[in-house]
Amino acid sequence: MARVMIVDDSPTDVQNLRGMLQKAGHIVSEATTGEDAIARVRAEKPDVVIMDVVMPGVNGFQATRTLSKDPATAHIPVIVVSSKSQETDRVWALRQGAKEYLVKPVKEADLLAKINIVLGR
Repeated sequence: MARVMIVDDSPTDVQNLRGMLQKAGHIVSEATTGEDAIARVRAEKPDVVIMDVVMPGVNGFQATRTLSKDPATAHIPVIVVSSKSQETDRVWALRQGAKEYLVKPVKEADLLAKINIVLGR
């Protein structure tokens, strides 16, 4: 069981991801903007962050970069989950500090496998 923060501005995507994660026994928290995510990750220190890319204000790439460069949060793995399916998007996310990249719609088995990989399980 891990503490997982979902960062996504789509209520439908949040609901789908939350359902998959809770079914697997994870504790889920949520943020709907990049700004909120940065503040909440710093405060709550989740075990892993599921980060959307396309959001108003600070996007997922920017939030991932901020979290990965901050010594207080750099150890927290970020998995980018986005509708952006180009290889350049995946490469860019990894350059910003993401540990894994999944394209929406996400399969439950893929999401749980990536969480286990980034948590070293």
